[in-house]
Amino acid sequence: MDSKSLLMVFCGVLLLLKPSMGAEEEAEQKLVLRYHNGVLLKGRFSVNILWYGSFTPTQRSIIVDFINSLSFPAGAAQPSVASWWQTTEKYKGGSTTLAVGKQIDDQYSLGKRLSKNQLHSLASRFKYSSEINLVLTAKDVAVDGFCSSRCGTHNAIAKTIPFIWVGNSETQCPGQCAFPFHQPPYGPQTPPLIAPNGDVGVDGMIINIATLLAGTVTNPFHGGYYQGPPTLPLEAVSACTGIYGSGAYPGYPGKVLVDRATGASYNANGSNGRKFLLPAMWDPSTFQCKTLV
Repeated sequence: MDSKSLLMVFCGVLLLLKPSMGAEEEAEQKLVLRYHNGVLLKGRFSVNILWYGSFTPTQRSIIVDFINSLSFPAGAAQPSVASWWQTTEKYKGGSTTLAVGKQIDDQYSLGKRLSKNQLHSLASRFKYSSEINLVLTAKDVAVDGFCSSRCGTHNAIAKTIPFIWVGNSETQCPGQCAFPFHQPPYGPQTPPLIAPNGDVGVDGMIINIATLLAGTVTNPFHGGYYQGPPTLPLEAVSACTGIYGSGAYPGYPGKVLVDRATGASYNANGSNGRKFLLPAMWDPSTFQCKTLV
């Protein structure tokens, strides 16, 4: 299952939220993700991380803090990463708790160009139940299909163990995979937002990791919630791509919060004082893309 690059999304999904849309038209534009009677992930899951290529300690800590923030204590500053994640509980009930598990550091053992099969091989280094395996590739690693059609993917090992791949797009395609921290390659050219953690590539990865974690939990094995064909589905977050705050429309991410000290844009608070910008998620109770602000 592919996470559509933002290059492909502007032409369709965001048209659901035109600023001038009236109530009658809005009712007609309700978004429906059908449940296909398959298994969803519920309960406690570890997220194992395989770091492929060079990541700085700061980059690693940003991503680790984000994943651990998904289950951050209820007392966290609001809006929080955890409150964003709680929307997944509305998908056939029950909660999914995620936390970072095992980590592997791989310094280019398969070179700097990877195929789909090689990603699968890397993800297969972890083979345990109740775990999600996450492969992250550095900014100098090319992956087949990266930028041209996808920013990441989620699938399953032996149809039972979920895995995700996300690439760092900083030097390859930031306009496609790190929007809104970089101007898109076409369409409205509004000024890019300042990345909340000061790293366009990694803050862009956070958006795609969030998108694919939500897709993995709500549609892990092609039988969960999605719209469209199972090979190219619109899922919990990919159906809302490009929407980060109220009033979003193509090329404009919507109204978000701004850190007074840094000028960075965000909409969710996380652990260790981190701030993140997270995409909207489809809410099954309202049939709308739900934002935190």
